[in-house]
Amino acid sequence: MHILAADIGTGTQDILLFDSEKEVENSLLMVMPAPTQVTAEKVRKATREGIPIVITGTIMGGGPSTFAIRAHLKAGFPVYATEKAALTIHDSIEKVKAFGIRIVSEEEAKKLACEGSALNIVMQDFDPESISSALSVFEVRMPENYAVAVQDHGNSLRRATGSTALNFSQNLLKKEEDLKTSYTGQRKSLTPLPA
Repeated sequence: MHILAADIGTGTQDILLFDSEKEVENSLLMVMPAPTQVTAEKVRKATREGIPIVITGTIMGGGPSTFAIRAHLKAGFPVYATEKAALTIHDSIEKVKAFGIRIVSEEEAKKLACEGSALNIVMQDFDPESISSALSVFEVRMPENYAVAVQDHGNSLRRATGSTALNFSQNLLKKEEDLKTSYTGQRKSLTPLPA
């Protein structure tokens, strides 16, 4: 069995290709720039060239890519974004608009890119095509199975649920304990975690 595991961080993405027929210490390892770093560099290049950009794709880890987009705006160049991709920049679309980013539909984004009015930059935390391309240089085939780990990417839990990550975790533990109780008829008390 082959499994590709990727840990996506702010600076790097650490990739391990596990092969069950080999000793684990012989697994292929790659440390590559994180997708947010790659995206940030694409935005900085567009800024240097004075090209408007259109952000498409999905929510991804921000940080460097968000800073580059804000710098692009500050330099006076237009930024368009689909709503889903714009959530990378901030959890509130109204705040994204307040930064000066113009929210467009998927169709409008395609039109801007196809007409050459803006450079399309795709937001994504995991790019299997690029990883497959890197592996192919070494005659290694991309496996069908992957596991991807990201931390703190996506919409704010507090904004979506009114709950902190700690409250959310406590509620999950309580639900799991309640589920166990329904099967066993027993219940152990949970000790609340400090807030």
